[in-house]
Amino acid sequence: MNLKAFVEHPLFSKAIMAFIIINAILIGLETYPTIYNDNQNFFNMFDIALLSIFTIEIILKIIVYKGKFFVNGWNVFDFTIVALSLLFIGSSFISVLRILRVLRILRTLSTFPSLRRIVNALFMSLPIMGSTLFLMMIMFYIYSIIGTLFFGNTSPEYFGNLQLSLLTLFQVFTLESWASAIFRPIFETHSWAWIYFASFIISSAFIVANIFFGELVNNAQKLSTELETENNSIVNELDSVQTE
Repeated sequence: MNLKAFVEHPLFSKAIMAFIIINAILIGLETYPTIYNDNQNFFNMFDIALLSIFTIEIILKIIVYKGKFFVNGWNVFDFTIVALSLLFIGSSFISVLRILRVLRILRTLSTFPSLRRIVNALFMSLPIMGSTLFLMMIMFYIYSIIGTLFFGNTSPEYFGNLQLSLLTLFQVFTLESWASAIFRPIFETHSWAWIYFASFIISSAFIVANIFFGELVNNAQKLSTELETENNSIVNELDSVQTE
């Protein structure tokens, strides 16, 4: 078996995937002081071993694919994470090193094809995301000014100024404890306040959010269709070769 066949073998990818998952589990266990303090040498030894495995993986892929390795964005992503981990290993910047070790978990994005499709769909949605965020900013700004004018004296802790109103509306947007903490005290003084909050939730949390998620799902479906078409073309080519 040559080197390219070894790197592209399904077992090689599954082994790397397993090491990434082990790395994630070990990083999670390190957050428990009682476990980490008693087994610090064990964790350090495994961290060096896993980093060595990831480094060998990147080197093998660079040898196999040469300059084409950096054409793929996911390869660049993996290379950056491993390179930064090697750069800061043994340094005094412990917090930076720990963050980089946590970022290794992101390599699962490049390992699982389904996760890659989701991330690619997310990047494809960036143009519509920008337009959606701009529309949402306009709505937040308008409703913040209205809320400050009408509810500033009634509830100054939530609508005392523009910044507080924006923060309050963000909490309402997340639908987290907005009814009991924000809406009902204001509703006792302003019986029409439900119109303000209901219209904001419908226009922002439902309509605008659904625009973005709808575009994301549409792009994911488009990528799946393209992948299916590509697989069908490969199958047809193999059938033609077999027939010949």
